[in-house]
Amino acid sequence: METVYLNGTPCHTYGKMPEIGSKAPCYTLVDKDLKEISCMDFLDKRVVLNIFPSVDTSVCAASVRRFNVEAAGLDNTSVICVSMDLPFALSRFCAANDIENVVVASAFRSPMFAQKFGLQMVDGPLAGLLARAIIVLDEDRKIIYSQLVDEITHEPDYEAAIAALKK
Repeated sequence: METVYLNGTPCHTYGKMPEIGSKAPCYTLVDKDLKEISCMDFLDKRVVLNIFPSVDTSVCAASVRRFNVEAAGLDNTSVICVSMDLPFALSRFCAANDIENVVVASAFRSPMFAQKFGLQMVDGPLAGLLARAIIVLDEDRKIIYSQLVDEITHEPDYEAAIAALKK
């Protein structure tokens, strides 16, 4: 169990995030067009998992916009923005914000994603949603960087995640 905070209120997650150096669990998610995507779709690519509660909040939306800009300059890297939002909301957000460089994906059909990555909040006001985290994977799905953002209302450390890709 991990502890994060929402405006100072503790929220706990189901399980723990996988450790740096370990192989990330495989996953299946749903993209904005209702197509399933999985870890197998990103073989031999580096992956940034930008995980957050909902694109309908300002901080989550800011992280998708920021990674959309950052992703344009990353070689052999896919950025997947993951939340429990329905694909319809993700599609609407992408259209309204000219999001074209990242993959948005919903875990709404994939409770195992949240559990395998230890990021589903089990209590607090956002119970059932995903905690805010960044997980960077190399071409072999080995975790080379991770950050569980301790205060949900804060943005992740974009620079550290991008730096991990440049090592």
